[in-house]
Amino acid sequence: MPEQRRGFGFGLTAYLLWGLFPLYWKLLDSSGALELLAHRILWAMLTIVGLVLVRRRFGQVRALLAEPRRRWPLVAAAVLISVNWGGYIWGVNNGRVVETSLGYFITPLFTVLLGVIFLKERLRVAQWIALGIAFVAVAALTIENGRPPWVAIVLTFSFGFYGLAKKRAGAGAIEGMAVETATIAPLALAMLVVLALQGDSTVTHQGPGYLTLVLLTGPLTAVPLLLFGAAATRVSMTTLGLLNYVAPIMQFVIGILVFHEQMSSMRWAGFALVWLALMIFTWDSMARRRALRLEPVAATV
Repeated sequence: MPEQRRGFGFGLTAYLLWGLFPLYWKLLDSSGALELLAHRILWAMLTIVGLVLVRRRFGQVRALLAEPRRRWPLVAAAVLISVNWGGYIWGVNNGRVVETSLGYFITPLFTVLLGVIFLKERLRVAQWIALGIAFVAVAALTIENGRPPWVAIVLTFSFGFYGLAKKRAGAGAIEGMAVETATIAPLALAMLVVLALQGDSTVTHQGPGYLTLVLLTGPLTAVPLLLFGAAATRVSMTTLGLLNYVAPIMQFVIGILVFHEQMSSMRWAGFALVWLALMIFTWDSMARRRALRLEPVAATV
């Protein structure tokens, strides 16, 4: 029980940090999304390299790089997580925090759909109903906006496929992040050099406080991932699944109450449908897990 409580604390802290990210990125809206993304990748890589040194994980990193069937999924994961990070930064700094929360609300449902398509998993009736409701919700939001919610869609697709790539690689959090950030870091560095040569670099022109905030994006990227990894080994998947909703709920609340983003009646209806889909999905998952736990007991009666 103490380990489970610690795991819950680790997981809750990770999702609370992720939920507060809009407030942090909004402090950096003097810079463009691509420049901030490049900095985040570079400082995240240096943070992860430090963790590899401290935890002595060089052997595991070399093993990943030596196996093409694990290395290439991580290369794909590097591209996908970069798209996700860049899309999220752009969304926050362009007044679409509520839409970013929509992306992360839908992600668990999209992940299940990917399992059906690529891993040949089978869905239960309730799961199909949840997916159908989520599709109707996105359609409603598209009609309301006059365009698809592109930020939410980019975040959902990039993070969903990122999870699939990570599953194929079967890498630990630190080792996987080390390969991912090292893969994309040369492009990030090249981007910063180009911006500097063109005179479009902004991070170093905003004062030491601003520069410090940018440098801290590395640790702020790594720490929640490590906390999540610590939680995953101590609590059930059901608990992790429920914690998964903490971050988008916080982002949604921040978007409305802090940044005063507008919510029309149709938009509320679209989000309500998404939440209904998630309630059905979560209820079905919990009921299924209870049934699986009771099966051995029933067999012995």
